[in-house]
Parts: sequence; structure tokens; C-alpha cells
Amino acid sequence: MSATDNKTTAEKQVTRRDFLRRSGTFGATVAGATAGLMTQVSDVEAKNTDADSTWSEWFQTHYALMTDEERAESVARLEKRYSAQFEKEVTVDTTPAMEGVLFGYGLNIQKCIGCRRCVKACVRENNQSRENAEIEWIRVLRMEKGTFLKDKVGQGFPADENFNGFLVGGNAYRPVGVQLEGKHYYEPETVPEDDAFYFPMQCMQCEKPPCVKVCPVRTTYREPDGIVVIDYNWCIGCRMCIGACPYWARRFNWGEPNLPKEEMNPVTHYFGNRPRMKGVVEKCTFCIQRTRKGRYTACIEVCPVGARKFGNLLDPDSEIRRVLARKRVFRLKADQNTYPKFFYFSD
Repeated sequence: MSATDNKTTAEKQVTRRDFLRRSGTFGATVAGATAGLMTQVSDVEAKNTDADSTWSEWFQTHYALMTDEERAESVARLEKRYSAQFEKEVTVDTTPAMEGVLFGYGLNIQKCIGCRRCVKACVRENNQSRENAEIEWIRVLRMEKGTFLKDKVGQGFPADENFNGFLVGGNAYRPVGVQLEGKHYYEPETVPEDDAFYFPMQCMQCEKPPCVKVCPVRTTYREPDGIVVIDYNWCIGCRMCIGACPYWARRFNWGEPNLPKEEMNPVTHYFGNRPRMKGVVEKCTFCIQRTRKGRYTACIEVCPVGARKFGNLLDPDSEIRRVLARKRVFRLKADQNTYPKFFYFSD
């Protein structure tokens, strides 16, 4: 090796050491700057109480990994910000799952009249976005009643006298039974309509939730009482859970949520109806702020025909267990192996 080569190698080594040393200095500088920002967090928050997320919320860890002290600090920050933003005292509950409880839900499709009062009650109770970026966790499908017509028997495709029979019969493409292809939005003068029946859908709180499997940051997971929750502060908005859910149960905040101050429900839960921000996913949580306090969900309370039932699946004397024991029950899309805890039944 020549003297020139030795010199070049030495320069490279020195350059590498200099680079590492300078990188370490830079890293320490960044860490110091970050610490400086964190020490001034209270000042930043005081000036930005209406912002979607404060500095502390951006830097906080996953809720499941927080210590009790960190959780208390997070809740205090949220309550302070929400109270200032909505000009009322807002509470953020963190009641955990109760032992010996597995929530289940039943819906009598024979009774449902399609009034959608459940939808509107859910919107109000769970602080869902109004207008513009309107979000509804419950979807009620209007199915058209159909029948087979005699005059269609001799019709079909192809209409060729030289063709032996039909590839497509004349009574094809007519609505008959539950096909989940009904109208998602309808505005009749009165309900129920003579030519329709109704099929409500929402989060099924699956025992084997596909949305949890695909979440790359584990922001959504199943709690011991069976409720699938979302840590909104850790949602990255990838929407993989929306694609994985076979029940159209999840909603994405494409725009800034529109929640009027006078309509905001101040009794909230960290995993439930606390105000969300743009760019995160949300869904039904069985009104976690209610059910973990021993109350019914808002949709159950408002249903005028008593079509909705709820209870502890582990209690043989509960309302939902009596439904499972005495009614004709089925799960939607059972072939997906999601094992929903939302059951449909008829008398």
C-alpha cells in the first residue's frame, strides 16, 4: 500500500470518528431541546387549549403502557382542554372492565321499524361529528320486500329463440330477503313502510376481531369485557382496520370534527365518547361510559319498540342470555370466523 493510500485511509478513519462524535453532540442537543419543550409544555397548552392535540398528548405513550400516574396526568390534561374548548365542565372517565363481565347485545329484527332513533341518540351520546363531516356509528339498512312474478317466467337472457333456455332468469335481480344491498340512507314520511323491512348494523365487538389483527400500532385492542376499544392518541389513520372489518362498523375523520359546544356530552370515557380529532378512526363502544357504570346504552334506552337487548353473557339470568336461550338467533357473516357478540333474533 502506498503512502498516499495510507494517508487516505487515516483521513477516512478520522472523518468517521469526527462524524460519530458530532452525531453524538447533535443527538444530545436534540434531546436537550426536546426536554426544553417538555418543560414549557404548560405554557404551550395554555395558549392552545382549542388545538386538536397538545404537545403532551403527542409525546404520551400508549395508554396500555402508562403508569397510574401518567394516566392521571393524561386525563387531567384532556379534561382541562375539553372544558376550555367546550366551555363546560368535562370529565374523562377511565373505569376499567369489570371482572366476570362479558358484554353481549341482541337485536330483534322482527320488531325494528326503521325509525333510526337509535342512530340519532348514539350521535348525541357519543359526541359524533355533526354536518359536513357527519359521522354515525349505527347504520340502518332499508331492505325492499320482493316476490317472484309469473309474467317474468318466460323472459330472460339471452332473448334468442334459437338458444335452448336462459342463462339469466327473468326474476333475477329482484330484492328478496336479507342481502345487505339495501338503502343506507332513506327519508320516508312514516315508518315502518309497507314494502320494506330494516336491518341495523354497528360494531359487533367480535371475540376474534379482524380489526385488531391488522392494526400496525396496536391502537385498537379487545378489553377483558369484550369491548374493542381505540386509543385515539395513538391512531395513525392508516385505515387498515376499516378494510379488515366485514361489518362497515368503523368511521374515519376525514375532516375537522364538527361538534357544537351546546350539544357536547360532557360525561366521557377515555376509550369512548371523548372528542376525537381529524385523522383518526372511531366506532361503537357499547357506550362504554354508560355500560361500565351499570347503565344501558343510549340506543337501547331510546328504542320505541324494545327491539334491542343487552347484558352480561356470563350471567345465565341476564337479559341477553335469556334471548340466546329462547329465541331464534343468528350471527351476521358467521363464515368470517369473527365470533360477534352482537346477535340478531326474531320471536
